[in-house]
Amino acid sequence: MQISILEMTSAQFNENMSLDPFDFAQPENKSLDMTEQQKRLLLFDIDGTLIHSGGAGVHALKLTLAERFEIADDLHDIEIAGMTDSGIVASILQKHKIPATSENITAFLDSYVHFLSLELPRRQGKLLPGVLELLQKLKSRKHLVLALLTGNVSRGAQLKLEHYGVWHFFEFGAFADDHQDRNELGLFARSRAKEKHGREFSAGDIDVIGDTPRDIACGKAFGARTIAVATGTWHREQLAEHQPDFLIDDLSNVDGVIETLGW
Repeated sequence: MQISILEMTSAQFNENMSLDPFDFAQPENKSLDMTEQQKRLLLFDIDGTLIHSGGAGVHALKLTLAERFEIADDLHDIEIAGMTDSGIVASILQKHKIPATSENITAFLDSYVHFLSLELPRRQGKLLPGVLELLQKLKSRKHLVLALLTGNVSRGAQLKLEHYGVWHFFEFGAFADDHQDRNELGLFARSRAKEKHGREFSAGDIDVIGDTPRDIACGKAFGARTIAVATGTWHREQLAEHQPDFLIDDLSNVDGVIETLGW
C-alpha cells in the first residue's frame, strides 16, 4: 500500500523544519491548542474526497436530460467537479437553450435523484483509501464535529453516503439545496452547527476538506482552514496553485493525517 505524504503548501513551508514528512509548522493564526480540546468543526466534501461513485452522478444527469427533454449529451463540456448540483443543472439547461428557471432546475433535480438511486448500485464506485478508518477515529473524538459541505443536493448526498455506508458519521450538512453558489455554503454550515451545539464556531475552528479548487475557495470565502486532498480529478500541482493550508495526497495514512492536522 502506498503511504501518502502530507505536506503544507510551499508558501507556508518552514525552511528550518526537520525533514520528517509529518513535522509541519501550523498555518499562521490557525494553530490548535489541543490541550484545551476546543470543539472543531470538520466540513467534508463528498465526491473525490470521500468516495468515487463510478460515474453514477454523471450518468444520472444524462438519463434525466434524455428523459425530460429527449436530448442525448455526453456532458463533456459541462464543468462538474466542485460545482453544485443546481449550478450543473443550470449550465446544462443554458447549453440547450432551456430556461434555467427555479422550477426547471427543481424538476430536473427531482428526476436526477431518482436516476441516481438506480445508478449507484450499477456502478463500480468505492470509498476512497483511509476514509472509513478516518471517520471512525474522528467520530470517537468528542471535541470534533463531523459535517458535510458539498455541492450535492441533500437527497443525493444521502443516497451516495448511505450506499457506501458512511452517512451516519455526519451530523448535518450544507448542500446545493441551500445555495447555487458553493462559496455561500459555509454560512449555512456554521448556522446549523450553532443550532446543533448551541455555540458559534469561529472561522478559525473550522476545517474544509475537499478535492477541488472550488473547495479551497469555499473555505477561504469564510476564513476556514482549507485542506486539499488530491484524490479527485485535480492533480496535486493544480491544487497547490490555489494555496490550500494543507495539501494531502490521500487519506490512507490515517494516523499521519490526524497528527498533522491536529485532530
